[in-house]
Amino acid sequence: MIKSFLILISLCMFLFASQQIVLVVAQDFNSSQAKLECFEGKEKHFTTMDVNLGKKGLGWGLGELELTKKPSEPLKYEGDKKAPAGIFKLSSIFGYSKINNFKMFYKQASNDLICVDDSNSTEYNKIISMPHNKPQSFEYMKREDFQYELGIVVTHNKDAIKKRGSCIFLHVQKEEHSATAGCTSMHLEDLRKITSWLDESKNPILIQIKKSSSKEILELYPQLSASKLLEKN
Repeated sequence: MIKSFLILISLCMFLFASQQIVLVVAQDFNSSQAKLECFEGKEKHFTTMDVNLGKKGLGWGLGELELTKKPSEPLKYEGDKKAPAGIFKLSSIFGYSKINNFKMFYKQASNDLICVDDSNSTEYNKIISMPHNKPQSFEYMKREDFQYELGIVVTHNKDAIKKRGSCIFLHVQKEEHSATAGCTSMHLEDLRKITSWLDESKNPILIQIKKSSSKEILELYPQLSASKLLEKN
């Protein structure tokens, strides 16, 4: 049994090995505030950052690897104002500027660029140009405010399972300590550091968890042993 477990851990490490990790740790599922660290290999980049989560904290999302869940712990659903917990690929960067000097795919937000959050749409959880037949529910990627001035797409619910959540990003905070509708937000200056650092060739991922999942994350990603956010037993 122990041998099988170790093989599984090794396999997971091989399949989901990442050279760049954005680690977000909240105290518990009810927390709307968290801390963020960036790692490349075993090396930490930047100082620890403060970030904002959903108004109702965290719920287990649909990511690259299913972590251990208790039956009593919440899942992420559309409109629940929870940010997704789990391990997710960071797939692209978006923003208002025409300038693109990133090492990841960049999409400039035009006036007709939207993200579809209508669970009944065939375009659910996709960023697209406005179609002729408008979805019942969507959000514009070029807003009248600055929250999407710069952002990173989190690959949550990539199979677009109905009502399990959509349009999840790392983006600019509305104001200091202001919780989100389900994304993770931060200071623009911090987001600029992260987007300039991310490199798609280094398979960047987001690990977003509550503190009690620390042990499992350290087993899967021992390169995070220097993290001050993860509890060491």
